[in-house]
Amino acid sequence: MVRGISPGAIKYGVPPLLAGFLLTPVSGPFGLGLVALGIAAVLFHRDPAREPPESGYVAPADGSVSVIREEEGRIRVGVFMNVTDVHVNRAPASGTVESVTHRPGANKPAFTKDSDRNERVDIDCGEFEVSLIAGWFARRIHPYIEEGDALERGERLGHISFGSRADVLLPERVEFADLRVKEGENVTAGESVVAVDPAA
Repeated sequence: MVRGISPGAIKYGVPPLLAGFLLTPVSGPFGLGLVALGIAAVLFHRDPAREPPESGYVAPADGSVSVIREEEGRIRVGVFMNVTDVHVNRAPASGTVESVTHRPGANKPAFTKDSDRNERVDIDCGEFEVSLIAGWFARRIHPYIEEGDALERGERLGHISFGSRADVLLPERVEFADLRVKEGENVTAGESVVAVDPAA
């Protein structure tokens, strides 16, 4: 992994950049268009360093809080990433990965209720779970971790190319009073606290 960018930058950015540089002398506008496309892909896959706080459950993604709801006694907080947000996802808290499960599905817009049936990768860490959910244009979920890995708060979990949503399903002991965000609020992956742990 190149510092400052996620692996998707190489896959999606380098080919149009190379093609653009080769074609620009022959077909200026088309070549320059490819160069611009490649630069946009590299910028989209940027991966800035983050400084997680010492406690609390942090946002799994950059973006806007689009989901806060209770599911079978647990609270789910979902963050919608638009095209201008960083798309590298991070661990909400420390823990051990118990399973990483890919689930095929639809590709509805990630900010809608229908996106609950989208293609996704669920990362179960026992007390909490993270779901990386593909959007209508995002068809590529790239987890970096696997079963048995030990995670630190704010550690990189993976990235989703081109628009998506990331959710954290909090432990049963976390109540609505412990939340530190509301729907529509902008958060930063690995840094913004979405909930405090009452057991801490």
